[in-house]
Amino acid sequence: MLHSIPDVNVQALIAIALFAIALLVARIINNINSKKWPGGVLWVLYLRVLLGFLLAASVVLGFYAFAGISILR
Repeated sequence: MLHSIPDVNVQALIAIALFAIALLVARIINNINSKKWPGGVLWVLYLRVLLGFLLAASVVLGFYAFAGISILR
C-alpha cells in the first residue's frame, strides 16, 4: 500500500504523526509537573529531551515534504 503513495506524502504523514506524538509527550510532561501523575525531575528532563527531538524531526520532515524533497530513501 505504501509503495503506491509518493515518498513525499509518506514523509508528510510521518511528520504529522511525530507532531501528534510530541503533543502527547507535552501533555505527559504537564501532568507530571502538576503532580497529577507520579514522576520526578529526571523523568521530566528525559521527556523534554524526547520532546525536543520529536519536534525537530517533525519540523525537518515537514519542511522537506513541503519543498518536495524526499529524504526517506
